[in-house]
Amino acid sequence: MIALTNIGFEFGGRFLYRNANWHIKPNERIGLIGLNGTGKSTLLRIISGEYTLTEGTMSKPRDLTIGFLNQDQLSFDTDDSILEVALTAFSRQLALEKEINEVIVKLETDHSDEVIQRLSDLQEEFDRLDGYDIHHKTEKVLEGLGFTTQQLAQPFKKFSGGWRMRVLLAKMLLQEPNLLMLDEPTNHLDLPSIIWLEEYLRSYQGTVVVVSHDRFFLDKMVSKIVEVSMQKIFEYPGNYSFYLESKQERMDLQQRSYDNQQQFFKDQEKLINRFKAKASKATMAQSRMKMLERVEKIEAPEDDNREINIQFRVGVTPGRMLAEFKDVSKAYPDVPILNKSEGRIERGDKIALIGANGKGKSTVLRMLAGAENFEGTIIPGHNVKQAFYAQHQLESLGLGNEILQELQNFAQDRSDTELRTVLGCFLFAGDEVFKKIKVLSGGEKARVALAKTLLTEANFLILDEPTNHLDMRSINLLIQSLQGYEGSFLVVSHDRFFVSQVANKIWWIENEQIKEYPGSYEEFEYWRIKKEEEDKLKKSQEPAKPKASVQTVMAEPKEDKAKAKVSNNYIQNLRKQLDDYEAKAKTIQAKIKEIENAFSLPENSSDAKMKDLNNFYEAEKKALKHLEKEMEVILEELIVLED
Repeated sequence: MIALTNIGFEFGGRFLYRNANWHIKPNERIGLIGLNGTGKSTLLRIISGEYTLTEGTMSKPRDLTIGFLNQDQLSFDTDDSILEVALTAFSRQLALEKEINEVIVKLETDHSDEVIQRLSDLQEEFDRLDGYDIHHKTEKVLEGLGFTTQQLAQPFKKFSGGWRMRVLLAKMLLQEPNLLMLDEPTNHLDLPSIIWLEEYLRSYQGTVVVVSHDRFFLDKMVSKIVEVSMQKIFEYPGNYSFYLESKQERMDLQQRSYDNQQQFFKDQEKLINRFKAKASKATMAQSRMKMLERVEKIEAPEDDNREINIQFRVGVTPGRMLAEFKDVSKAYPDVPILNKSEGRIERGDKIALIGANGKGKSTVLRMLAGAENFEGTIIPGHNVKQAFYAQHQLESLGLGNEILQELQNFAQDRSDTELRTVLGCFLFAGDEVFKKIKVLSGGEKARVALAKTLLTEANFLILDEPTNHLDMRSINLLIQSLQGYEGSFLVVSHDRFFVSQVANKIWWIENEQIKEYPGSYEEFEYWRIKKEEEDKLKKSQEPAKPKASVQTVMAEPKEDKAKAKVSNNYIQNLRKQLDDYEAKAKTIQAKIKEIENAFSLPENSSDAKMKDLNNFYEAEKKALKHLEKEMEVILEELIVLED
């Protein structure tokens, strides 16, 4: 569908890619990943035609339709309602609808065959384009992304940037382009909307390329990972978890190649230094020096998951109870949050507060931090020292300060060595600690603010969306920091992987009450899904209203009917999933066959070509093995269910 061949792109005096290749095929679901600054968003802008390549070529069909959602679109503003903005996805249908209404008005005074025929033609085209269903489709997508029915009529300009981005996302989904490119779509979504988007994109009839740092989202949605790293583009079949396994093998191979090349350089330099002073050997030494200059350097692999070895201190040990909610109530005009709610945070609690936006999660954090008024009482514990991290703290950083200076002013009892060690853990190494705050990206500012929060020696952290603006490597470092943190915390986050790694309790707000699940996120999800299934089953078992005198005439028990319905739907889904896997397996088998044939071609006889082919071959074999295991699990389940 799109072929990027030997591409290069220079930006700010450096190349983001050199001799990089990427072929995007129809109906792929691709996760585009890489460290911040490697050029993921730039790559999408190149494909959309916004940027021009410095080197190489890009080919794509003329009739290819591309939809690209990015942060720049937040500048769009209008007095139109949310529904009207999203409906602009159907420009042709709206034009037809307008013309149909005009012709109907004209028909009141002009009954000519020409007018009647025109109306018939317009209505036929409108029906063919599914025009009568566009309002329903639009409402369904907007509500899936978290809007209430009442909000659909409200003006677009009334909403904040995150909600505006949801409207523009809805519009793009409704346009159904051949290639849908989404740059960090989950940044603006709450957990229910992220789950809805996952399901929507999994059944999307086209190719999807999404930039995301949400590991759970990538695991659920994508069938291929494409990584931008070291000026190259690497492809991995499978989801993010499978990519991690495959990448480790590639990194091990690259590390060995790097080590071998470094040893080769050392040996050659020793030889050059030994003979360059001798007149009889000077020519040979110079020849070897030129040869070394021409050798393409192998770069050391970048480790996105390196471990940190620093413990963040806790100043004093608090009492057993850190905070207790007693009859706490909070409401904004027309928006109730809590009503005489109870809750308790104890020493050792690492709580994640999750749920949909608008439920009051950040409000609860501000109430705990003393930054929000409320009714009732929050009883503070003994010896509790709080530290509050929220997005507004990025703006409170001293813009004129250097990074190290910002930490020196904040933690005056720490040595420069300690502070530089902390900054190293948050990916500021060497001279980077002297960069001015004002030139940092959003992610870099977030890392500085998080470093300051963890330097407070607080025993209770209150963290509001700490993973926003962070790439995967930074999120991994934050996870390690919190896993090793000896204090307690309450964190609001929509990042399910982050929550699954750090939380030992789950909070959510339901019916204006704080609810608690005393376990990990995986346990909570299992419990939540089982509870939903039980609730559905109970609802299906509710007795119907009696009909005349035929209450007991050879009717199956309602429980059996409900179970049969659930089972049949589930079996159909399993069969569909099995069909999808079988189709993917056939595609991979065809690729394996192609690679096997390529091994015998003369143009692939060089060591470099053979190594590349072998890497592709092993990756495809592993992908096939993974699929076959998944198919076995589904087949076993089908055998049990259909027995």
